[in-house]
Amino acid sequence: MPRFRFEKLEVWQAARALNREIYRSSRTFLTSEQFGPTSQIRRASISISSNIAEGAGRNSDRDFAHFLEQAYWSARDVASQVFLALDECYLNDEVADTLLSQIQKLSAQIGALNRSPHVVKSKVILPKPGTDATRPTRL
Repeated sequence: MPRFRFEKLEVWQAARALNREIYRSSRTFLTSEQFGPTSQIRRASISISSNIAEGAGRNSDRDFAHFLEQAYWSARDVASQVFLALDECYLNDEVADTLLSQIQKLSAQIGALNRSPHVVKSKVILPKPGTDATRPTRL
């Protein structure tokens, strides 16, 4: 039985699943990078689920929309960190592609929730699902 409103949200559950995958994947990063990329990608991932949870607890739809936008941009931060980890060979192509696909799907879920009838006004127009292709490429 859920204790908090946000636990019922599929988008929060998807963000939680991404957190697990980010933590699992970042365990292979160099120990010397513990306070650099490892910390950054983990904090950005946590920010997604935390913003969704915080927004779900707010009293207004406008406040919820604001926190959904923050979660959306944190997902973009995680995607950027995945590309960095790929470039530095901390992640292989397959793991990076899986993570980026998961981030893309989660971003679409966040955007769809933010465009739902319950959210009166969003400050930022988030891209519609399927308009943002992110696939790993090495520089």
